Amino acid sequence: MPLASQPSRSHRKPKGEGHSRRGEILAAAERIFVEHGYEGATIRKIADEVGLSSTALYMHFPDKGAILQEICRNAFSVLTAAAASLSAGSAPPEVRLRAMIEAYAQFGFDQPNAYRLIYLTRPVEAREGAQTLSQELGAVVFSAFGALVEETVAAGRMEGDARAIAQSIWAAAHGVVSLMITKPYFPWVERDQLVKTTLDAVFNGLLKP
Repeated sequence: MPLASQPSRSHRKPKGEGHSRRGEILAAAERIFVEHGYEGATIRKIADEVGLSSTALYMHFPDKGAILQEICRNAFSVLTAAAASLSAGSAPPEVRLRAMIEAYAQFGFDQPNAYRLIYLTRPVEAREGAQTLSQELGAVVFSAFGALVEETVAAGRMEGDARAIAQSIWAAAHGVVSLMITKPYFPWVERDQLVKTTLDAVFNGLLKP
């Protein structure tokens, strides 16, 4: 029996389904930005992926820079919410600090496309403001993380320059996340085990007994 033909990606969807279009556009654009790069992505490619005309897509977003900016905003909202919750917690600062960097790593694994766009792409999109937005939103998250490091140092649980400590911990987590999502063919150990082993090494070296 012959296989049924698959509908073309460029098949135009009927009117009346617009309530979910914006989310579909963002998800499609995320994939295309990662696959083709920011410069290689076009409104036509994104529109075809969703099954819209370019004209219809422009009714939702004025250009691809606006699409990328919204992807950044949506992705960072997850991190900023987690950072705010942990910052306001009552656990010892070193416990909240560890939880915050674990939340950062989990975010990267849960949203690998957004993570790659935000942290692993060249800043060619700066001309349209998306890179600036990413830097601004990222600064909010890192500021909350840095404040927890300062609190941990002030409590006598860590010793040294708070900025260097914050950057070292973040660099360790970023290294694990970026390597695992960009090099999936490597025979990694189980993900949680690798994250725990890495962070254990960092925190054990920084925390005072």
